[in-house]
Amino acid sequence: MGVTDDSAEFAGRVAVVTGAGSGIGRALAETLSRKGASVVAADVDSDAAEATVASLATPGRAVAADVSDEGSVRALFAAADELGPVGMLMNVAGVGSTTNAPETTLDVWEQVFAVNARGTFLCCKHALARMTQASGGVIVNMGSIAGLVGLPNRAAYCASKGAVIALTRALAVDHVADDVRVNCVCPGTVDSPWVRRLVEETGASLDQLRARQPMGRLGTPQEIADAAVYLASDAAAFVTGSVLTIDGGLTAA
Repeated sequence: MGVTDDSAEFAGRVAVVTGAGSGIGRALAETLSRKGASVVAADVDSDAAEATVASLATPGRAVAADVSDEGSVRALFAAADELGPVGMLMNVAGVGSTTNAPETTLDVWEQVFAVNARGTFLCCKHALARMTQASGGVIVNMGSIAGLVGLPNRAAYCASKGAVIALTRALAVDHVADDVRVNCVCPGTVDSPWVRRLVEETGASLDQLRARQPMGRLGTPQEIADAAVYLASDAAAFVTGSVLTIDGGLTAA
């Protein structure tokens, strides 16, 4: 992606990153901080959020947040307000599922949608309420190639990420006049703690996942973070409503 470290690029800007306790979210929080942003690291795991903040290059704030709960999201943004106007939102928090439709319980379906779709919506809602009253801002949502193509035994997950992609486009159209850009990153398979947990649940192996990749390897959290940072940067000033696929060629094969 060619994103370079510039410690002043995001100086004076407040960035809220959900799912910041590990993987892509942590890499994104650390990258934004290296570029000067004040980062609010939100995660359902408070200890993980604190660990991320301890690794940041600039002062930040850890917030324990359940993005599926509006009261928790409201408290998250109230905490962010104490650092200054929120100019960036990175929606990374998400959960997966590993069943086809007949085997997916209603509880699993609703949990996946509560975090992935409702959580993204709620964070966007509360960020936009601030950005549209200020000088604009940028939102980057974390989709997935699962929202673009069908994957086996991922019924709820595919549907929820398709909703994230559609929401991204709708918000981009609604708020382009407010100087708010909204885009979506769709990663393929990334070597992250989240993917490793899914591998354990399904009995698959990382070697099997690598073998299906045209590039012969998995993505890294940093590669996805760099793409999201590009979309948040001034270099992407003419980019809104876009879906950036980063999957090592998987969906092209």
